[in-house]
Amino acid sequence: MALGDTTLETERREPEGTLDPASGPAAAGRESAAPPGGWAAVRPLLIRLHFYVGILIGPFLLVAATTGLIYTTSPQLEQALYRHELHVTAPASAHAVPLAAQVAAGEKAVPGGTLQSVSPATGPTDTTRVLLAAKGVPQGYSRTAFVNPYTGKVLGVLTTDGQWLPVRAWLDTLHRTLHLGTFGRNYSELAASWLWVEVLGGLALWLGARRRRDRVRRTLLPRLRGAGRGRLLSWHAVVGLWLSLGLLGLSATGLTWSDHAGANIDKFRSQLSGGTPSVSTALPQTPHSGSGGIGIDAVVRSAHDAGLSGILVVAPPTTAGTAWVVKENTRHWPERQDSVAVDPANGKVTAKLRFADYPLLAKLTRWGIDAHMGLLFGLANQIALALLALGLITMILMGYRMWWLRRPTRSGAAAFGRAPARGAWRRVPGRVLAPAVLVVAVLGYYLPLLGIPLLVFLATDLVVGAAVRRRATTAEVAR
Repeated sequence: MALGDTTLETERREPEGTLDPASGPAAAGRESAAPPGGWAAVRPLLIRLHFYVGILIGPFLLVAATTGLIYTTSPQLEQALYRHELHVTAPASAHAVPLAAQVAAGEKAVPGGTLQSVSPATGPTDTTRVLLAAKGVPQGYSRTAFVNPYTGKVLGVLTTDGQWLPVRAWLDTLHRTLHLGTFGRNYSELAASWLWVEVLGGLALWLGARRRRDRVRRTLLPRLRGAGRGRLLSWHAVVGLWLSLGLLGLSATGLTWSDHAGANIDKFRSQLSGGTPSVSTALPQTPHSGSGGIGIDAVVRSAHDAGLSGILVVAPPTTAGTAWVVKENTRHWPERQDSVAVDPANGKVTAKLRFADYPLLAKLTRWGIDAHMGLLFGLANQIALALLALGLITMILMGYRMWWLRRPTRSGAAAFGRAPARGAWRRVPGRVLAPAVLVVAVLGYYLPLLGIPLLVFLATDLVVGAAVRRRATTAEVAR
């Protein structure tokens, strides 16, 4: 996300604190003299776009990267803060009480609660989680009772967001909405909508920069010597180059569960039959289907017999005449997301859904989201996300520093660095500009927080340009 030019020769010649010739009036003259078409015509427009996006969207990206960096620590924070609720000491004779008794204890601990799901203990030192809908908790949250599977004693009750305990739920909401509700979701969607634009634009500018010697080394490795904007630019660009694939992945996966763009992505996936499927809970029409009750212990045994293992989420029938649903919730590699429906009358499995049978788009979405959340590859995934966040923060700060160093230093000059020359789009050939405008329009429609800010940028730029021309005309008439 360079907030300035990307030509190394220019950087080496430029005195500290002066206006970059590659993005000022002299550059405009050189670009206009270049043959129409090709990189020479497109590059100035990319420079200006990259510059403004970096300045205006940079704060949103900085907040997203910082909150994301903090979020990467949430698994360890959960284990440290809620060890009492999450773990027990396994007795010598490790015989668990019936799961039904554990559920009854959990329900008793949340008076008036309605059972939503149960996650039986998976390891010898784990507790059973009983999730209940209850009054007085935020929408989408539950009251979760943590039950010792050997004694049936409730060790604690916490307000959770699904499987996320309070600290992770709080950090997750901070990253997604800044705790500002639906309105706050716009900040993270804005960041995700523009991150890929900055990354691809920066890559194009850096890889397309002219280099007289050692092209490969100067492209892939930063400058270790020198000072000022040239060295900053080299580090900024090379860090961005090495992190580009990960940043593009964060942008894409962030958009999949955003508010506005996410809805359009879901429609697109549905049209391509790539939506995430769910197991059918409809029961066959037999005399005993849905009547009576076999209990949750038998339901879990049926799921185990059907091949389900690992972390399970067991949900009771939502309405009369529907089945229990047992789903695997192992969200690390390899993913285990199989699910079955179990008849509450006789314990027979009435439907199966294997993760292996998911549409490819649904699998990619699941893998992408879990990787974005640091779940897919465990600690290695968390470390990779932390490095991406630190790298993005570093690039943004270096970009603002480069902008500061662009400022004129003569007396009475503006406090900030100048923007690259205006009017670059006029030098782009129509055969390139027309399809580009069409593509941008389509993207802006499906990614509203890309399209709307872009229109605001353009309108502001036009107004500022008109004001500058008016002042210039007035000054000319006055002379």
